[in-house]
Formats: sequence, structure tokens, C-alpha cells
Amino acid sequence: MKKTLLLAFVLLLFTITLQAQSFEVVGYSENHKGYIGELIKAPLQIKNTSGKAITVIVRKEETQIGSTQKSFICPDGNCETTHPDDLTIRLEPGQTIQNLVLALEAGLVPGYSTLKYVIFNKSNHLDSFGLELNFSVEEKPVKNDIYSSRFITIHDVYPNPVSDFAHIDYRLLTDRVKAKIVIHNILGSALTEYELPYLDNKVKIRADEFTAGIYFYTLYLDNEGVMTRKLIVKR
Repeated sequence: MKKTLLLAFVLLLFTITLQAQSFEVVGYSENHKGYIGELIKAPLQIKNTSGKAITVIVRKEETQIGSTQKSFICPDGNCETTHPDDLTIRLEPGQTIQNLVLALEAGLVPGYSTLKYVIFNKSNHLDSFGLELNFSVEEKPVKNDIYSSRFITIHDVYPNPVSDFAHIDYRLLTDRVKAKIVIHNILGSALTEYELPYLDNKVKIRADEFTAGIYFYTLYLDNEGVMTRKLIVKR
């Protein structure tokens, strides 16, 4: 009888050890919204809660997306390097990976899409976490001109607030004027600037290098500031 109880206790302890979670997934939202043509990002964090190094795998399980949409796993946060279906990550004891992004290329039509992922310990597949992300893709709102002259027509920055990248649409009407956008902090110090080439019609603003807060962007024509608007960066 004692041997039976001891065996049962050992089996129970073994089962509990097997099922103990060695990591946790935090800092994510299940619902996301974006516009046609955008890359909609869902950031998350994975923390090793065990006392030893582990290897976790992030794997796409199921998708319900449109024919013009694509999904990505972005290990560095900016989706310039992507993994379509799975990603292997090594985590030291107590380490948290903070720059992981699951992303949906929104495609050409509005609608709702769902991505399902499973994150599991490579050495113990029972040690896992299921994740479902819902994406609402909408038509882009009509952009109004915020500045117009015989030299240039420019629209407001979008999205605003922004967490990583924003865009400004413009139309330069002559190549005899030099146009640029300068980003300033709240104290008025210039942080970075972007030329507006005559043959282009859109400029991409990098906001991932800024801390959260209020900034301003100014349109310069031949080095003369002609318009300033607010840019909000969130994290």
C-alpha cells in the first residue's frame, strides 16, 4: 500500500513538473485595427520564468485572412526581417524578449481577419500558450490638405498617434523649390529631417527611435518654415 501511494505521489509530482509553465506571454492585445495597405503590428513579450535557459518556438497554427493579406512573425520589431510560419527563440533564465511582433499585411479590402499562434517550450510541447489575434481592416479616412500653395500640397501625418512608422502624403508642384520635413521635440530642438523629392509623393517618418511623448513636424520650403503640426508618439 505504501509503495502504491509512493508511486502515485511520484507520478503526480512528475506530471506537475511536466505541466509547469517555464515562460509567460505578456504585453499583448488580442484586438487590433488598421487601414487598407498598412502593416498592422501586434507586439508581445515572452519571459523565461524558469531557472534555466529554454528554447521556445512561436508557430502559426491557423489563419482566417483575405486573399491579398499576408501574416508575418517579426523578431526584430520592424518586420524588415520576417518569418512567415514559425520562429525559434532562446531565452536565458529571467530574460524577456521585448521586440517580437506578429503582423498582418492588411491587403486591399476591408474586413476582419484572425491569426492563431501557439508558443511552446521546444523540450516540452505540453508547456505551451495559445494566442488568437483579431484584426479589423478599415478603409483609409479621406485625408484633407493641411497646407496648399502654388509649390506644394501636403496631407496630415498618419497614423497619429504613432508607435513605429508614420507617413505623410504630398505633391510637390515644381522642382525649383526644395522641400523637407523636420521633426522637433517639445523644446524646439530639431531631431531629424526628411527631404521631399520632387518625383515622390510620400515620406516615411521613423518614430520608433523616439520615446513616448509630443513632438512637432514642420514643413520647410527653401529652408523657410511654413507649417507646423503636432505628432504624438505612443508605446
